[in-house]
Amino acid sequence: MAQVAHSWTYVRPSQVTSTADGSLVGLETSGGRTARGTQAHPRFFSGFLTDPRIASAGLLAVADVAATRYYQPTLRNSLDPVVTGNGDRLRFESFSGCCGVYARLDVLRDGLDGGDIGHGTTNVDVNDPLRLALSRIAASDPLHLRVGPDELAVTTLDGPLVEKKVPLPQRWLRGFAEAQVIASAFELRAEVPGGDAVRFLRSLPTRGRVADLWVVPAGRTLRTTSRPAPGAVCLPGPARLAALERVLRHARALRLYGPAVTSGSAPVAGAWEVALPGMRLTVMLSPQVSRGFSGEGSVLESLATPEAETDADLISVLLAWEPRIDVGDLAVQAGLTTERVRAALAQLGTAGRVGYDAAEAAYFHRELPYRVGRTELHNPRLRDARALVGAGAVTVDGDTATVRSRDSVYLVNLSGKVMGCTCAWWAGHRGGRGPCKHVLAVRMTIRGDATDDC
Repeated sequence: MAQVAHSWTYVRPSQVTSTADGSLVGLETSGGRTARGTQAHPRFFSGFLTDPRIASAGLLAVADVAATRYYQPTLRNSLDPVVTGNGDRLRFESFSGCCGVYARLDVLRDGLDGGDIGHGTTNVDVNDPLRLALSRIAASDPLHLRVGPDELAVTTLDGPLVEKKVPLPQRWLRGFAEAQVIASAFELRAEVPGGDAVRFLRSLPTRGRVADLWVVPAGRTLRTTSRPAPGAVCLPGPARLAALERVLRHARALRLYGPAVTSGSAPVAGAWEVALPGMRLTVMLSPQVSRGFSGEGSVLESLATPEAETDADLISVLLAWEPRIDVGDLAVQAGLTTERVRAALAQLGTAGRVGYDAAEAAYFHRELPYRVGRTELHNPRLRDARALVGAGAVTVDGDTATVRSRDSVYLVNLSGKVMGCTCAWWAGHRGGRGPCKHVLAVRMTIRGDATDDC
């Protein structure tokens, strides 16, 4: 697994302190992008939370996912959550160490009392003393939240700093990109009231080896089944929903999102959203416990279009930290079709520059504060496909294409709705994890893509 060294530098550790007006949660920030450019310690918010106990529980849920490996749990890997200020809300995001669970807490305007919300993205320090202090926040305690250093700390940045160094797996970055593109195909499949949601979630098996489940609406509640059906949401590994337990007592509703499925569908990703007063907590699960988002290949079709990179450069100039990106408006501003805008957003997603909110069925602008290389480095199938096209390895003849790769010859069937291939990748996944490099190469050849940069 490719890894790069990543360092977070904070003015001081995040902490909860007592003040004359109650308690103060000071979340310290590391380097990140803002509306005013790159800053070492950006400040996004200073004000009160309307429901301190719920907000604290939501933050802890996001931190739980960041500190957990749900697959091969003996291997520890903890990454500080990402926070984005979108002008009208704060979004806290994390990804599990195994790349199979994504979590996001959206603190909406109704969840914040006073204080302007900035624009930008950075990491926030989450340490064990902070977690303990957050778990002790009472409902009656006034709680002031500060995201970023206070004025005094800003003036003394030449003092001692707190530094964390962690290995940052490239597949973790790819997972962030894949999760957003996968979520863009989700629709609301079920919604149940808070009380029924609590009873259902607490009835799920969480110990031992649990077969993949599917969840379908059943009146005011939900029920599980062992087989997919239209309208069902996949639930692979119920124990991976453990982070939701932090906020269940405050749930107003539980909403389930997923792609369209049929009675013969293979396991798919799905999202579970707990609606809270002024907030939303979303947990998204990969199709299998042992299967991270990083290898799903959902972005490859969009990235393989010849104009995606150029379009992405244009679209990136038009983004302004919007909480909801309107694809139609972007298409008008850029003079592009909506299909090309969506492909450009997928391209931007590979660099962590957009996320997707299933609750609002819209992308949002953010800039992951990590060093990200070229798209091809994170998508070897795309890189290999371009190399095959550049080498003239593809021959198209009617409904069949021939791809020569080293000493092997692969046949790609062009007659069906989905291109099939005779390679081992297709035999193993049947298109369920995106196209193989041979299918990508055939698509590029049929379109006549240029290969000068291969």
